[in-house]
Amino acid sequence: MNLPTHLLPTTVVGSYPQPEWLVDRAMLSKVVPRTRLHAMWRLPGEHLEEAQDDATIVAIRDMERAGIDIVTDGEIRRESYSNRFATALEGIDDENPAIITARTGSQPTPVPRVVGAVKRTRAVELHDMEFLRQNTDRPAKITLPGPFTMSQQAKNEFYKDDEELAMAFAEAVNAEAIELQKAGADVIQLDEPWVRNNPDLAKRYAVKAINRALQGITVPTVVHLCFGYAAVVPGSTKPAGYSFLGELNDTTADQISIEAAQPKLDLGVLKELSSKNIMLGVLDLGNPEIESVETVAGRIRNGLKQVPPERLVVAPDCGMKYMPRHVAFGKLKAMCDAAALVRKEIGG
Repeated sequence: MNLPTHLLPTTVVGSYPQPEWLVDRAMLSKVVPRTRLHAMWRLPGEHLEEAQDDATIVAIRDMERAGIDIVTDGEIRRESYSNRFATALEGIDDENPAIITARTGSQPTPVPRVVGAVKRTRAVELHDMEFLRQNTDRPAKITLPGPFTMSQQAKNEFYKDDEELAMAFAEAVNAEAIELQKAGADVIQLDEPWVRNNPDLAKRYAVKAINRALQGITVPTVVHLCFGYAAVVPGSTKPAGYSFLGELNDTTADQISIEAAQPKLDLGVLKELSSKNIMLGVLDLGNPEIESVETVAGRIRNGLKQVPPERLVVAPDCGMKYMPRHVAFGKLKAMCDAAALVRKEIGG
């Protein structure tokens, strides 16, 4: 399928709110799980896939009604952006997790243990992509957790170092991405928020791992990085700049997706990514209010001071799964209306 030809196309980072009848949102709000969180789902196993299908259609239709140009499946089948894929690989022990404490010193987090060679032995998101393709006639994007981030969210008990682990994850991601492309993905995105959490390690091998994960992919590719979900990481604690950004110029990804609205990012940093298209976060997901069209349009105009319109894609800061659905929809509608307004201003 052809991607939008007009300037300032709109998309989402990936996730959309899961309905309360499908998941226990109170349980979800306490954690971004690394291991499986089966207790989150409200339906028994025999009805769960049908319920996830129905909720996915709701998410797709909301994005279409809001005016999103490049839709996703809302990541409705996932407990977090990363755990469904990571825990489906051979060599990962999800049943007997390790407990780690994050660098921020926050609460202890159960993480999968790497106990053998990491291998992808089956498709994980293929049904998701096929279902998305069957249920929209718009360009469709699917997201995968990035290899560097997955290597930081597991306890390595097998490989000689974290770099070797990240490269094994990259190989698994690549095998999945190739199948997703064949299934009709118009855009493939890797979520790599942990390159910012551990920039010293990232500078050693993140680009190498990302490029291995994207090897042979011919559709447009994106690397997303952010400062963390607004529901989990308050805006007051978010820095005003990225510690790992310019290095992404050396990736083979076509686009870099950055969170900019909530942390009030100095958009001068976009000059570091002169060879890339920019997927610019223009919705503050920490703000429970639906922004006005003019507020969002102002953020897009600020982006255009640094990036020409043919290189700018308009998006929320991050995934929207932790928001009330009516707020998420309202924000997306404001974003699409703002993009249309600025597009008209610049004659695109």
